[in-house]
Amino acid sequence: MSKQYPGGLITKTPVTPTGPYQNGTASGVWTLNQQAKYQQQGIWPTAGLTPNYIEDVFSTYLYTGTGSAQTITNGINLSGQGGLVWTKARDTTTTSDNTLNYNSSGGYVTSNNTSASGNSGNSWNSTGFNVGPYLIANTSGINYVSWTFRKQPKFFDVVTYTGDGTAGKTIAHSLGSVPGCIIVKATNTAMEWAVYHTSLGATQYMSLNTTDNVTASLYYWNNTTPTSSVFTVGDSGRTNGAGNTYVAYIFASNAGGFGATGTDNVITCGSFTTDGSGNATVTLGYEPQWILTKRTDSSTLGQWYINDNMRGMPVQASAAGTAYLTAESSSAEYVGGVAYPTATGFQVGGVYGGQTNIYIAIRRGPMKTPTDATKVFSPIAANNSTNTKNTTNFPVDLQLGKYRTIDSNILATDRLRGISTDSNSSGQQLRTNTTSPEDSGTWTRGWDNTGFLTPVAYAGTPTILWNFQRAPGFFDEVCYTGTGTGGATFSHNLTVVPEFMIVKNRTTSAQWLIYQSSLGNTQYLLFTTGAAGTGSFAWNNTSPTSTIFTVGTSGACNTSGENYVAYLFATLAGVSKVGSYTGNGTTQTINCGFTGGARFVLIKRTDSTGDWYVYDTARGMTTLTDPYLLLNSSAAETATLGSVTTVTTGFALNSTILADINISAASYIFLAIA
Repeated sequence: MSKQYPGGLITKTPVTPTGPYQNGTASGVWTLNQQAKYQQQGIWPTAGLTPNYIEDVFSTYLYTGTGSAQTITNGINLSGQGGLVWTKARDTTTTSDNTLNYNSSGGYVTSNNTSASGNSGNSWNSTGFNVGPYLIANTSGINYVSWTFRKQPKFFDVVTYTGDGTAGKTIAHSLGSVPGCIIVKATNTAMEWAVYHTSLGATQYMSLNTTDNVTASLYYWNNTTPTSSVFTVGDSGRTNGAGNTYVAYIFASNAGGFGATGTDNVITCGSFTTDGSGNATVTLGYEPQWILTKRTDSSTLGQWYINDNMRGMPVQASAAGTAYLTAESSSAEYVGGVAYPTATGFQVGGVYGGQTNIYIAIRRGPMKTPTDATKVFSPIAANNSTNTKNTTNFPVDLQLGKYRTIDSNILATDRLRGISTDSNSSGQQLRTNTTSPEDSGTWTRGWDNTGFLTPVAYAGTPTILWNFQRAPGFFDEVCYTGTGTGGATFSHNLTVVPEFMIVKNRTTSAQWLIYQSSLGNTQYLLFTTGAAGTGSFAWNNTSPTSTIFTVGTSGACNTSGENYVAYLFATLAGVSKVGSYTGNGTTQTINCGFTGGARFVLIKRTDSTGDWYVYDTARGMTTLTDPYLLLNSSAAETATLGSVTTVTTGFALNSTILADINISAASYIFLAIA
């Protein structure tokens, strides 16, 4: 077939569907090579094409070895595309190689040594990869991390080639953009690794398997900058020994190609230099989920540090749950951190002053706007023993939890402030029913890609756990440091205007401060019983936007130097609803636009004193006597006075049992999740 595009006529023969973009016809899809080729020519068609998202091409997945073959389902189609699966044992008593699988038949190289390629027994499938019985990445009872990079133009590519020993040899790739980093390893013989990075240029190289600083040489990259279609090697044995076989991992940098418009960046290769105190701030334009850093000016603290948000990459260096591994070492996971995310990049602290580093950073997902609320919210009524796995089928970013039958605090724990990804360590927690600052405790542990472990204390006690995942249009979280200046703005990644914001001072005792769009930017609520308050010191009389929110001078939201967390929610069709209603004193249905009813409802009266009532389907929302809890109270649940039930379009109110949630002419706000 032929089609006319702005760059001219493209003739396309139908192909097997291996590429990520459909052209909207029955004739097949464009292959990755075709896409890269036409993008380079500036004629790649955009109409009718399926967008790319980071969650389709990259995954950090935690698993425990079994000693027997097992399947890791991370949602990445490697069998159709190819890529890289990098695995490493995490446990503090375990040493193991960094294993980089580069083909579907199990071929791998190890970044912490110079060995030739081996076979791991692993293979790829359309939803992840299969781990073989070999102990290299599957020892029974050992905890592992896997980082999966799928081939995708403007993100990542893997190529293999045979060296000829001739300087100036060019190697074709399908990245479709100029590489930001290229990592090369001989596969048929023992050989040092070679790393090209855009910040160092084509006259210098580094070694992935050592802590050495940057070295100048023309023999590795032939003093030739890579292009969007090829990279060049010299006559060094590390990159082009005659007759040797090689694998090259190729990373893009700020190349766009992702998101609904195809213009969002998802990977950045760059550099930074710390100030005299050893601190640095890096702006990416997005929040990262995976960061690789390496010092270039010295071998002291010259490790290839790897941080990711699944193992723990909280916003402060001192937070619990921080963890890093290093590419050049077989050592187990270290407690500590190097890079810490912000809404727009990352920060580095506590290293040598004036230190120069290179990095690779990958954007946090998901980027897709959810259409199914069960993929981003799960209420779980638990009553099981310690270490029992509770399954959400998504990584939890925020959890609110309470023991139902006893007087107890409602604890808020979240990934960004620091949580436990093993079975023992503690995380950072806040209490919605007190003004206390953040502290450390063991609420739920073992957070991974699909759920968490039961709390250690009070195992067997009935518990309710409300679990949220951050996702565009639904929910986001921001941690920030106060400035003390009214009108301070902070970036967020909700992608839409927040309608419901909850802010808490983490450093000192202070009220929880709540914004709700129906009240406007001159009013605020607290997690104490009371009507809406008025004052510019809360939101500076400024409404949030789709990219920032504004705070005033209140100590509850903006004391200079103190740390804060903000939880942001919005209405998302079929998933969530932020709204208000007026009580009628009898019964009424609140239409949220849902098709399967509300599974979670939070209600607060705003024109007078009123509690924060919480309902969910895990504890029951089918009869008027199903229970409720109060977000502002430590009291056990009230089991016979609910008065809120789920209906197809949202939820229904009945004041005959509990008048407080539907008093005639009273004003209320609510958050409902389908």
